[in-house]
Amino acid sequence: MLETLTEDHTMRGIPDCQMTMLSLISPEQRVPQDHPIREIKVMADRELACLSPVFNQMYSKTGRLSIPPERILKSLLLIALYSVRGERQFCEQLDYNLLFRWFLDMSMIEESFDLPPDRLCQRQSSDVIHLT
Repeated sequence: MLETLTEDHTMRGIPDCQMTMLSLISPEQRVPQDHPIREIKVMADRELACLSPVFNQMYSKTGRLSIPPERILKSLLLIALYSVRGERQFCEQLDYNLLFRWFLDMSMIEESFDLPPDRLCQRQSSDVIHLT
């Protein structure tokens, strides 16, 4: 269909400033099927599932819920793969990067999180090595 021009408009298009309030799309649908990160996610999930019993031994049965260790390790993998400059920048990007949310199995409305300090990540990784 051909558009007719008025004096006020050119053929450059008019931005639609109406924001969608409800969307029925998941991050899964936004990541291309042939994207290499899909294979990496399958491998990471498989290996982390093998470590689940080890993680269960490391965490207390009581207390406040923490960030799942699988999510922390997958976050560190994303930081390395996408050359994110640091944990703070990663957590900021997690608010708007759909690929990151998809990789970490996060919903669209789930709050971002702060990664624990490097010391804690190093302690956890050394504990995993000693327990395996």
